[in-house]
Amino acid sequence: MELFFDYLRFERRYSPHTVLSYQTDLRQFAEFLLATYELTDPTQADHTLIRSWVVALMQKQQDPRTVNRKIATLRSYYKYLLRTGVIQKNPMLRITSPKAAKKLPDFVAEDSLNGLLNSFEFPDTFAGVRDQLVLELLYGTGIRLSELIGIKADDLSLPGKTVRVTGKGNKQRVVPLNPTLLLVLSRYIDAKQREFGTQSNAGTALLVTNKGEPLYEKFVYRTVKHYLSQITTASGQQHPHVLRHSFATHLLGKGADLNAIKELLGHASLAATQVYTHLSIDKLKSVFEKAHPKA
Repeated sequence: MELFFDYLRFERRYSPHTVLSYQTDLRQFAEFLLATYELTDPTQADHTLIRSWVVALMQKQQDPRTVNRKIATLRSYYKYLLRTGVIQKNPMLRITSPKAAKKLPDFVAEDSLNGLLNSFEFPDTFAGVRDQLVLELLYGTGIRLSELIGIKADDLSLPGKTVRVTGKGNKQRVVPLNPTLLLVLSRYIDAKQREFGTQSNAGTALLVTNKGEPLYEKFVYRTVKHYLSQITTASGQQHPHVLRHSFATHLLGKGADLNAIKELLGHASLAATQVYTHLSIDKLKSVFEKAHPKA
C-alpha cells in the first residue's frame, strides 16, 4: 500500500488531503478483511469479499456517495496492482456502485453575500483586513480552500490584475481579480508589511496568521464560519466551499458562459461544472417570461 500511496503523491501528484482519504479508505477495508475473514493481505481479496464490504457499509447506513468514494479508492488501488503485476485479475470489474442522489451545491444568496462584504465593518486591524481578504478571495475568484492557503506572495500580479493559482494535480491557472479585491489586497499588503516588516516575496505565503505563520485549513474554516453566520443560520452555508459554489452560481445567473466558469473553477471536465446549471432555472424563467410572446 505504501508504494501505491507514493504513486499517488509523486506520479499522480495528489494533494496530501486526497492521499489521506485513500489511506483512510484502504485502512478501513484492510481492517474489515482481517476482522471478518482473517485475511491479512488485501491483494488476495476477490470480488465476493469486496462486495461483502460494500454491503456492510450500506447496512451501516453509510451515505451512497461515501460508499462510492471508497469503491473508487479500491478501483484505483487494484488497477495499480494489476499494472504493476502484483495481481493478474482485477476483482473490481465485477463490482457495481450504488446509485446516489446527486447533491445540489449549497450557496448563499447574492444579496446576502454582497451585503456582508459591502456593509460589514471589519476591524481596522491586520486581522480584520486579512479576514476580509479571505472572504473576498474565496468569493471573488471561486478558488478552493487548498488553493487559497497555497497562494504565494509572488503569485500576485497587481498590475496585471491576476493571481496564479495551483489547483489539483499541481495544475496552474490564472484567475482575474475584480477592482474591490484589488483594493482589499493592497490594504492587506500594506498592513502585512507594517505588522511583520519588509521581507522577500519569493516563496512566502500571501495569507498569514496574527503570528505571521501561513494560514491553515482550520483557521480558514473558523474565519469563514464566523462571518457567514452573520447572514445565514444554515450550517451547510457556513464553510469555505460554499463561497466557491456561490461564485459559480452567481456568475451563471448573470449569464456567464459555462465553459468560462469551468476554466475559472479549474474543473477538469465540463460535467463537474454542469451541476450549477439547475440553479439558474429562476433566471431562465425570468428570461422566458420577459421574452416569450405567450408567457
